[in-house]
Amino acid sequence: MGTQPAAFLAALEEDLGYPIGRCFDLIAGTSTGGILALGLGLGLPARTLLDLYVDRGPAIFGQRDGARGLVRSLMLSARQLVAPKHDAGILRHELEAVLGGRRIGESQTRLIIPAWDADHRSVYIFKTAHHPRLKTDYRRLALDAALATAAAPTFFRRHRTADAAGLLDGGVWSNNPIALAVVEAITLLGWSPASLRILSLGCVNEVYALPEAPGIGGLGGDVVRLFMDGQSRGALGMAKLLTGHEYEREAIFRICPDVPKGLFGLDDTRRITQLRGMGTASARRERHRIEPAFLFGPAEKFEPIYPLEGK
Repeated sequence: MGTQPAAFLAALEEDLGYPIGRCFDLIAGTSTGGILALGLGLGLPARTLLDLYVDRGPAIFGQRDGARGLVRSLMLSARQLVAPKHDAGILRHELEAVLGGRRIGESQTRLIIPAWDADHRSVYIFKTAHHPRLKTDYRRLALDAALATAAAPTFFRRHRTADAAGLLDGGVWSNNPIALAVVEAITLLGWSPASLRILSLGCVNEVYALPEAPGIGGLGGDVVRLFMDGQSRGALGMAKLLTGHEYEREAIFRICPDVPKGLFGLDDTRRITQLRGMGTASARRERHRIEPAFLFGPAEKFEPIYPLEGK
């Protein structure tokens, strides 16, 4: 589903003349959004990241067309009952082709990439060296952070980093990292809440209705939607309170199109063209709001507290 926000950014980027990541002082992203955040921070054009989803998505998720594709899909779904559905090695290969051996410390923008430490049952956040306390992550491979934040339970195995930390998808606790980003900006970075402007991109917002008094069977697959939706909207509410949106000023620009429940799957690339079109159309519709708030020129150059040796 990262195709939709990637297409949105790529469409906005067309008239800039430089990668859109340079327009922001801080970028946070979870799961597929974490991959986008890392790429943007490292100076990759949004178009390059969009191409990753469109061209390599089917390979990552093992999808094919026709009868063979249907059989393959059924086999993967059956496998998911007892093991991760997809091969993390393929994801690593495709991400390595884009991120290479670059390190988090090479990011041109401050980054926050949430993951989940499954061994300690605690949060694990990759960050650039934008505060004196942040002394280690900047040396880590961007690839490690990408594989960790995207290691969705039952879809990919837990990611073991270069230093053997066992990490899962940051969506376990920070499906929408907007509140995390706002708190980081106000506390560690010392930025005034009244100065913050936030572009918040979601993949899609599934519209569903819950039964009045459901049992386990009545909720079914909506259990996951329920908790992820609650987490995301709670984070958005906290960010609104902290920034004074919408009663004091317009601080948050949230882009997340509504879609019917079940129209798109987390790992279903058959509708990737539709997702791409939705992102492009959203950019066309929202451009008049986004441009004056964010696209008026590159942000002030980020100078990390601890630069990488030789950089």
